[in-house]
Amino acid sequence: MVDQVKVAAVEQEPTEQSLRRNLTNRHIQLIAIGGAIGTGLFMGSGKTISLAGPSIIFVYMIIGFMLFFVMRAMGELLLSNLEYKSFSDFAADLLGPWRATLPAGPTGSAG
Repeated sequence: MVDQVKVAAVEQEPTEQSLRRNLTNRHIQLIAIGGAIGTGLFMGSGKTISLAGPSIIFVYMIIGFMLFFVMRAMGELLLSNLEYKSFSDFAADLLGPWRATLPAGPTGSAG
């Protein structure tokens, strides 16, 4: 009986996992870009709050509430037809194929 308990205890010991340095240059660049974007968002929000006052927080809550439901609706659309792969698939199915390419004009002329 004692031998079985010792064997079970030996089998359950966790194996040692070592850390590895697998970050590539691309990973470091993406971390840096994320940090820069995050800082810009906080600086922009701070400036807006200082100019508009505390009412801007109420506006942020309203917009966030609306975006939550937009994302829920897009999730429902995605699950309604598993053939959708992009936003242009949504537009082509719901608005027609000619409207699906409509945003390509301004986007192409901006570049």
